[in-house]
Amino acid sequence: MSVDNPVTVLSEDESWSLLSTVSLGRLVTVRGTRAEIFPINFATQRRTLIFRTAQGTKLYNAVMGEGVAFEADDHTDTEGWSVIVHGRAHLLTSNDDVLDAEETELQPWPATWKPHYVRVIPTEISGRRFKFGPQPTGPLAISEHA
Repeated sequence: MSVDNPVTVLSEDESWSLLSTVSLGRLVTVRGTRAEIFPINFATQRRTLIFRTAQGTKLYNAVMGEGVAFEADDHTDTEGWSVIVHGRAHLLTSNDDVLDAEETELQPWPATWKPHYVRVIPTEISGRRFKFGPQPTGPLAISEHA
């Protein structure tokens, strides 16, 4: 990443590595024409995402919809990153699947009952790293907006 190119596309490995360093992201579901965004705490496990939830809109939309999107990010004073995952959400119902998910030691953040584990199996992952700095001026700035 350089001053000339403040955005770097991350590899799949880099994206998973960064996702494993944070525990809060945003799950996006679509029902009809309405998108819903839910902040969730999550864990990564073998290139999948695991989250816990209770009965309700989030669970229903996630597992009954055609797919989900998920985004997590982080930043410092000088740079940031964002990773987006598209995939399918699956409610874990077998004892083996639940025991496997419990190995992540994922606990709900709010003091609420969240008995259901959901695994998001990605169909696509993309990530970007951003170098912060002043907005460019001159011909480069003009050509980017033309």
